[in-house]
Amino acid sequence: MIPDELIRREALRRGYSARTVSTYCYCVKRFLNSMQKDIKLITKQDVKDYLYHRVEQGASGNTINVYLQAIKFFFEECLRRKITPGIIYSKTPREIPVFLTKEEITNIFGTIVNMKHQLMLKLMYSAGLRVSELLSVRIQDLHVQQGYGWVRHGKGNKDRPFLIAQKLQQGLAEWIEQQGLQDRDLLFSSFDKKERKLHPRTVDVILKKAAKTAGITKRVSPHTLRHSFATHLMENGTALTEVQVLLGHTDPRTTLIYTHTAFPALFHTKSPYDSLRE
Repeated sequence: MIPDELIRREALRRGYSARTVSTYCYCVKRFLNSMQKDIKLITKQDVKDYLYHRVEQGASGNTINVYLQAIKFFFEECLRRKITPGIIYSKTPREIPVFLTKEEITNIFGTIVNMKHQLMLKLMYSAGLRVSELLSVRIQDLHVQQGYGWVRHGKGNKDRPFLIAQKLQQGLAEWIEQQGLQDRDLLFSSFDKKERKLHPRTVDVILKKAAKTAGITKRVSPHTLRHSFATHLMENGTALTEVQVLLGHTDPRTTLIYTHTAFPALFHTKSPYDSLRE
């Protein structure tokens, strides 16, 4: 069986996303093509030499990590060969994600006339959804009046609850009624077929156009709304553990970055120097 087939079969069995599968196949293919030997003869040193060569070519830490994860998955999970133990992942700088202020979010929403487009962006921001999660929501996943819904088979193939803001409940209920949507129907779908998912690029175009109209010069994407959701929760004083659950993060360290983006909240904290009597 060729490497691509092995990776796809094992990755899909584990519930990995199609994007992850494609990335792993690409990385492993490039690695194997660079080797002038049979797969059975590839060693740990070959892996280290290949990764070092990629570093010399200017590959980023994130890229090196993806290649290592892909190679590790192929050999250890597909071929049951331990050839990567002791190879340390590359350190990557943690960049503070771009987020929008509450005023910028309001301005973006104010430029959108289309009801469907408004609801998509508002739900994505108000619930902190990834664009893939937004486009997979079905009516049966929603409990609009109770103020929550469910992400089904999200990242890592996990289910998690999400918030439905009170200010959004009436709009969602009206949309569902107007469109005659049933339990199994997608909340947002192609205009001609209720079972056809919208392409993520569609949401990206809607958001970028609205941001431009609102005069926002930051580089925005659908994921910017998720970053903004998390940042605004932190600014409002929401506990880190609660933000972690709402974002669906397994590791709390991933959520910690939003303590840096929520810097305006820090300005309400008084320096101990101000309490000194001099």
